[in-house]
Formats: sequence, structure tokens, C-alpha cells
Amino acid sequence: MSEQQTGRLYGVGLGPGDPSLMTVRAVEVIAEADVIAYHSARHGRSIARSIAERHLRPDHIEERLVYPVTTETTDHPGGYRGAMDEFYAEAATRLAAHLDAGRTVAVLAEGDPLFYGSYMHMHKRLADRYPTEVIPGVTSVSAAAARLGAPLVEGEEVLTVLPGTLPEEELTARLATTDAAAVMKLGRTFPTVRRALERSGRLADARYVERATMDAERTAPLADVDPESVPYFSMAVLPSRVDAPRDVSGPGEVVVVGLGPAGPLWLTPEARAELAAAQDLVGYSTYLDRVPVRPGQRRHASDNKVESVRAEFALDLARRGRRVAVVSSGDPGVFAMATAVLEAASEDPYREVPVRIVPGMTAAHAAAARAGAPLGHDYAVISLSDRLKPWEVIAERLRAAAAADLVLALYNPGSRSRVWQVGKARELLLEHRAPDTPVVLGRDIGGPGERVRIVRLADLDPADVDMRTILLVGSSQTRAVRRGDGTDVVWTPRRYPEA
Repeated sequence: MSEQQTGRLYGVGLGPGDPSLMTVRAVEVIAEADVIAYHSARHGRSIARSIAERHLRPDHIEERLVYPVTTETTDHPGGYRGAMDEFYAEAATRLAAHLDAGRTVAVLAEGDPLFYGSYMHMHKRLADRYPTEVIPGVTSVSAAAARLGAPLVEGEEVLTVLPGTLPEEELTARLATTDAAAVMKLGRTFPTVRRALERSGRLADARYVERATMDAERTAPLADVDPESVPYFSMAVLPSRVDAPRDVSGPGEVVVVGLGPAGPLWLTPEARAELAAAQDLVGYSTYLDRVPVRPGQRRHASDNKVESVRAEFALDLARRGRRVAVVSSGDPGVFAMATAVLEAASEDPYREVPVRIVPGMTAAHAAAARAGAPLGHDYAVISLSDRLKPWEVIAERLRAAAAADLVLALYNPGSRSRVWQVGKARELLLEHRAPDTPVVLGRDIGGPGERVRIVRLADLDPADVDMRTILLVGSSQTRAVRRGDGTDVVWTPRRYPEA
């Protein structure tokens, strides 16, 4: 006598609610199944069953999987998570009994089974033991966009799908930095989601969709929705920004944005949000090239040596009501554009123009992290460029910082037209530092040409230094150590010895 074959498990996506949006394959699987399983609350009503109802047969075995709790309030000793884990384990055991008996089991799921669906908890517990097939369904996100008649994403845009149960700070950061978004699981989370949209500057663009494709469907601007009227099956949508009108009402402003040393991984969420919200981008062409092109934004590139002209141009745009982002490498307040903008903004006719500074990762901190922790104690930051201050001033500050035994971060050490400053700085520092003082040379940190080297101060070669290099010169306490894995690290102790 042959061994009995087990049944087959199906996760059946039913789509967003309208039964006519079920796929042909979903209908076929339901028709062939022996057991139809679906989740419900304690009241017994199941949205999934109501969607598939016309395809159910009288001889179908129905397994109603009733949630023990629908909020996070429970007296279960394991809390909400413990109660739900116990429920899913028990439900999987019930379905496994049917599968072991050779019955085909179809677990119904609104939307898509593997998209925030309850089916996935059965899948994780059963799919490794039984033949399984998942039938995809139209997601609620797709349905919401269709009912709004608005593109979700276009071209190079990014769509972010968020649960409304996230903390408000996290929601705010993610909404601020994405092009388009769908926030699910509203209901009692709606006030938090609304505040996050407002704080991220996206409330005016947000749309509300309730029970998309169902009989009780409702759409509205999210700002107009009464929080008391919002059910769980609703969604906040930020549609595509392409072709969307940018708000030009109200006063303009200038936001000076730090891009970090290189690339998107070094960009803060706040900086990313300001770049996305700007109507105009102003900056040195090399830095502007690091900012993604967005439809509707104007880009104004210029040479690197016209900071004051660039600042006044940005302020003029803001006076005409434009929202302007001035981009700057690293942190805009460290040898960068923030000073130029504020200097111009402190004089007529720009005194009334709002100006904000958005910080960025500095080159010194980025290079220090790559090398270890050379800035672990007191340190000084000095630019070796004598374009805007006399070399005598630079030399005096180098001597003072060296005499104070401070670690030094040396910006702008060299360029095509400045080839002697590094050698002269080395001579000055050797008057106060031992020849074997560790020096970190960080070039193009975060970029494709990144290179980090550690040399002795006496061996520092000016030929190895260019405008894309930053130097971190250790103090008398800084240590360079080769670790067991062969890596070289530099660190400066936080504790300084007694005199």
C-alpha cells in the first residue's frame, strides 16, 4: 500500500477588495481546493471571505482563523507578540492536519499574500514541509493609486511603503527623504502619520484613500480628513512628484545643505529632504553633479571660486519667492558655503531673507573614521589655503596648536597652484612633534578613488597631497597600531597624562 501524499498549500491573493479584481489563477485555486482558510476578528466577519464568497462551494471545508487580539492590549503572559505567536502556531497546526490528510488548503489573503499579509505567518511555518504555491494579488497600494488616478512613481523616483505603526520620528525622516510613499495601517495611527507628514513638509501633497475598490471607498486630501473617521483599511499616499505643481506661495528661503564628503551614503535624511523640496539648486558644478536630477527643479552651476556671487544669486532667487538649496561639500559651516551665504544675508537687501543651515558629515570626521579614532581627544581644524588669509596667520596658528599638543585636521593642504604649504607645515610641526608622530592622509573619502594612508610626520611627502586630501596629524599621545587582522589603526586616548 503506497504512502498517502500530503496536500498542497496555497496562499491566494484576492486583490484589494473588488471581487472582479481577483486573478484567474486565484479563482482556479479556490475552485480546486478542499479547505478554504481565512482570518477574521472575534466578530467572525472576514473581508477575505467576503471577497471570495461567490467562488465558495457548500462542500468546502472552511477554517476560520480568529485573531485572539486586534490591538496590543492583552493579558497574555507573552504580551501581544506572545499571543500572536501562539495563535499562528495553533493555526498552522490546524492547517497541517488537513495537509497531512492529503487535502488541498487555500489560505485567502486580501491584497497580496506576502505584502503585510497574515498568510505569511502560515507560509513561514508550513512552506518547508508541504508543496506550496503563492498566488500574487493586486496590492492595496496599486489600488489606491488607481483610484486616485495619480502615478505612484515615474522615471528614477523611489517609492517607500511604510507601516503607520512606526515611531513618529522615523516616519518623519522617511517621508521627508522619499519621492513617493504609501503609509498603511492607519486607523488609530492616523494622528501620528498626519503629524509626520506635516513635520516632513509633505502634508499638502498627501492623499487619503479608504477601502480602495470597495463599496465604502473614500478619497480626499489627507489634511481634510477627520481622524475619528479613519478605519484600519485606509492609506496615506504621496504620489509621484513628476509633473506635480511645486508650491510657489509664501516667502522664499535659502537652505545651505551639506552633502557630506562624497556620495549618497554620506547624506543625512534632513539634507536629502531639503534637496528634494527645493525649487532651485545652486552650487559648484562638481557638487551639483552629486545631486539627483528631479523634474521641475532648476539647477544653477558655477565655478568653485565665486562663493559670494553664488550666495547673492541664491538670495536673489529667494527674494522672488523661490525655495533655494545651496549645496556644499562636507559640512557647509566648515570652510564652506554657509559663511558666504550668511555674510551676504546680513547686509541689505537680503536681511529679511530666511536662511537655514543643514549640517553634513565633515571630511575630517569621515577620514578619522576610516583610520580609527585619531580625533579621540582635543583637536584643532586649520585650513592651509592662503587664498583668503596670509600664510603668516596660518603659520602662527600651526605653531600655537602644535605647542598645545592638539591633534590637527588640516584642510585644503595643496592644489596645482599651492605646492609648498605642506612641506612648510611639516617643518613647523616637527619643531613640536616627534618625527614618528602618526599622520593620516585621507584622499577622496567615500569616493571611487578613496585611499587612506598612515605615515610618520617626518616621512610626509608633499607630492602625495592634493586638494582632495585631508591630513590628520596626531598629538604626542596618538598611537598607530597594527592589529591582529593586519589592519593599521590610529587612535588618540581620551585620557591625557598628568603634568
